[in-house]
Amino acid sequence: MLWSLILYFYSLKKVLTYKIRSAIIYRSRVCEVINGCFSLPKRQRARMEEVQNMYAIIKTGGKQYKVSEGDVIYVEKLGVADDETVTFDEVLAVGEGDSLKVGAPTVEGATVTAKTLVAEGKAKKVIVFKYKPKKGYMKKQGHRQPFTKVVIEKINA
Repeated sequence: MLWSLILYFYSLKKVLTYKIRSAIIYRSRVCEVINGCFSLPKRQRARMEEVQNMYAIIKTGGKQYKVSEGDVIYVEKLGVADDETVTFDEVLAVGEGDSLKVGAPTVEGATVTAKTLVAEGKAKKVIVFKYKPKKGYMKKQGHRQPFTKVVIEKINA
């Protein structure tokens, strides 16, 4: 099956000018084995390298966010000024590479430190339109959700 797939690509594209000794299929793509290491597309290599960084799952404003150091996220309004430091104490999980520490419900002593970039902002307007047929009832209302933009500085685990 594998060799027939490789020969199919070879006969179709005629790009390979040297003999392929072995290949690996990764997510339905043929990747060559060169000196014992197989090559992945650039985007997938970046994802694999990204997994090795430290990350945390925090809870704020009734939502959960997966964050790493340097990430910029929009959270519910915190009510702090610009360039202030914010500490998130509700850390649900902390991971680094293959290890993962999950709290019950939070990880003991783990905090995430962030700095606010924008004190207060508003998201795009959402239109709420209520309508009842044959009754002449129409009501249009708009809503803009307030947010705070923060950048993650440090994960303390």
